[in-house]
Amino acid sequence: MNIGQHLTLPNSVTLKNRIVKSAMSEALADEYNNPTQAQIDLFAQWSKGGAALLITGNTPVDRMHLEHAGNFVLDPSSDMKRVSALAAAGKSGGAKILAQLAHAGRQTPEAINAHPTSISDVQLDLPGYGKPTPASEAEFEEIIAKFVRSARLAQEAGFDGVEVHAAHGYLLSSALSPRINTRTDRWGGALENRARLAIEVVRAVRKAVDPGFIVAVKLNSSDFQKGGFDHADSVQVAVMLEAEGVDFIEISGGNFEEPTAYQHASKSGSTQIREAYFLDYAAAINDALNIPLMVTGGFRSSNVMNDAIASGKTDLIGMGRPFIADPAFATKLLNGEIAKAPAVEQDFPPAETLPRGAVLNWFCAQIALAGQTGAPDLAMSVVDGHESYLNQIKLATDRLLITRRK
Repeated sequence: MNIGQHLTLPNSVTLKNRIVKSAMSEALADEYNNPTQAQIDLFAQWSKGGAALLITGNTPVDRMHLEHAGNFVLDPSSDMKRVSALAAAGKSGGAKILAQLAHAGRQTPEAINAHPTSISDVQLDLPGYGKPTPASEAEFEEIIAKFVRSARLAQEAGFDGVEVHAAHGYLLSSALSPRINTRTDRWGGALENRARLAIEVVRAVRKAVDPGFIVAVKLNSSDFQKGGFDHADSVQVAVMLEAEGVDFIEISGGNFEEPTAYQHASKSGSTQIREAYFLDYAAAINDALNIPLMVTGGFRSSNVMNDAIASGKTDLIGMGRPFIADPAFATKLLNGEIAKAPAVEQDFPPAETLPRGAVLNWFCAQIALAGQTGAPDLAMSVVDGHESYLNQIKLATDRLLITRRK
């Protein structure tokens, strides 16, 4: 088996190969959190690039719980013509497209919501985030209903499916973590209780959409934090999710406080060692499952990807950053024109010499450029890209807050 082979999901939908554009925070929505033409054009570019599946960046189900002011939100106030245009763009080149549904929980910036709803009152240990309010029983029901509502809207708009985001420290992920989930009621304590919110969201979404509509879940292999959600827990939750009828599970890791998923290889590092960050964790999860598994994080070389699939450690290869540098790299990789996906981050200075979050922010700035001008500026310095993106966040937040006050 290799990256060029098709894969049929449990709901009988067939993916034409094993390459997936994993979610990246495009943050290109307008002040009303609707998709812009820049975002639509970007997905049209990616669809023509040869990947089997595209997953949108963080798509909140609740306007008061955004990961970024520039998120595209999917709710009854959304401009469905634009949402449908985004879905159509994602499919225009032959790919399938999923909307990644999320609730930021305590990782909602303070400027957007000073007291976001979370699983507990444990505050994010980073500047710019407020004290969260623990969800009530009624609020849990509302949250589940919002995921269902957004999934139905995604189906109406023409998306091929949704991915429920239960990784990277957002609400469903933080509920899984015993470090963050300090509740003593039926939503906290034992793993079965900590997994309740994610399981009930997935169960309700699966029931609400058509059988042929893809329902996937993004799950941490581990939070990589002492006392957090660990690998043994992840294997058990993956099995629980399979029982709810999900079509595949994507494995990643880390959160805002421990951003393992956002690593990059420096000149001094071994690029081979740094590929496929979560593959060893994924192998144990895949052994426990009968549904496909997708691993995201660090893949660049086609031989590493093919080995990962052939060895049964994963079924799908998720990548994000290479799509920014060259939207057509997947076709080139599949036809043997190149042996390695673009890896511009391997020429960056070591992460410890850069401002916190600079590498991630550089890539986010490149996404904005690619959407607005049709091409990134790969010659831009990491620090310049970082500063550009910080300005972009400020402008998007200011526009959003002005709109809210109208």
